[in-house]
Amino acid sequence: MPISGTTAAEIAGSVRDLIASGELAPQDLLPPVRTLAEELGVNRNTVASAYRQLVAAAEAVTRGRGGTAVAGVPQLASEGAWFGGRLTDLASGNPDPRLLPDALRALRGGEYRPALYGSPPVDERLAGWAVRQYAPDIGDSGFRVVVTHGAVDATERLLNAYLTRGDAVAVEDPCFLASIGTLRLNGFRTVAVAVDGQGMRPDALRAALESGVRAVVCTPRAHNPTGVSITEERAAELWEVLAGHPQVLVIEDDHFWAVSRSSYHRITPPGLSRWALVRSASKFLGPDLRLALVACDQETASRLGTRLNTGASWVSGLLQHAAHVLLTDPDVIALTARARETYVRRGDRLLARLGEHGITVPDDYRPDGLNVWVPLPTPARPVADALARRGWAVQPGGLFTSGPSEAQALRVTAAELTDEQATQFTADLADILNLPGRP
Repeated sequence: MPISGTTAAEIAGSVRDLIASGELAPQDLLPPVRTLAEELGVNRNTVASAYRQLVAAAEAVTRGRGGTAVAGVPQLASEGAWFGGRLTDLASGNPDPRLLPDALRALRGGEYRPALYGSPPVDERLAGWAVRQYAPDIGDSGFRVVVTHGAVDATERLLNAYLTRGDAVAVEDPCFLASIGTLRLNGFRTVAVAVDGQGMRPDALRAALESGVRAVVCTPRAHNPTGVSITEERAAELWEVLAGHPQVLVIEDDHFWAVSRSSYHRITPPGLSRWALVRSASKFLGPDLRLALVACDQETASRLGTRLNTGASWVSGLLQHAAHVLLTDPDVIALTARARETYVRRGDRLLARLGEHGITVPDDYRPDGLNVWVPLPTPARPVADALARRGWAVQPGGLFTSGPSEAQALRVTAAELTDEQATQFTADLADILNLPGRP
């Protein structure tokens, strides 16, 4: 293998040239450190440093005793799936489209003023509405509102505004799929924080912070996949833990805020210098309305806003206009309230049907959101496969694992689940698990 160089930078550059020219392909193993050092006549530490540079640049991956290999394009799991009518979709995590408003009608409503290069990147009417919405939850903290292309976009931009590749980020375990993908794609290290029926566990968060994480990404309510919401008592405990680490960036992804059955309890302590509260429009205005409102401190707003100014990649003024029309429309407000009630009813109905077959979900895991987390007495993947053979698409819990262990659970999207479907699905699940039905 024609790798050359006498310094770590030269060796790393040589490998990158070989990758760019196609002489090294994804998954190809690089020579062992000792072997390459002997061939080049350099110290082993020089080669080891070169390999670390390649890993940091996402050009290579380490496999422990399996050596170092050329990195390929990450294969990331994501929400949403297309089953072509073959399976009943209880897997995609989508809202019920019948409970989404007509965005096209909103585009034609109100008074739209075209945004041009150099225009304010945030629609003034939308920003004013957002400030009024955020104020009761944040208080008088001098925050600013920035508009991003959805919650995932906000999280990625916020992390990149402060962190570099290789930095550690604390996330829930189990965790939202997009958060796992965002961390992998950007080269951040994931530190898993266990979740119970009240949200992130304080002891697990404390351990993560003491290990040196530079950011925490937390879902305050309707956690995906478990549906857990942080209680007032738990928020106070997390608040106390975070107060001892004022240098850490805290991102609260309140993605289900408008249709949540639970109250918001803030985990960000006052005086923290780097924080953001992200609220997406996807779950109640539609996933295709790529827009989230981000309240954050002044410094974070400046860093985030620089990446979203109207000379580069601002959020479409037309989308912002439509969002403001929808958010202030009494009919849409009523539809959102109906969606909240409907999702609560469908999730509770699924829990009741599961209970009839002896499949119990812990009492403190009262589902909030579009999904129900169903613990299993057996590995989840075979159960999910067996359900697919009976016509049901669900997600095995291991897909959402951010830590080393794999969750024995299923994530079931109940957003469109009918009573008849809930009855048949739970009967099939009980049969697969060999559980008798209760009278």
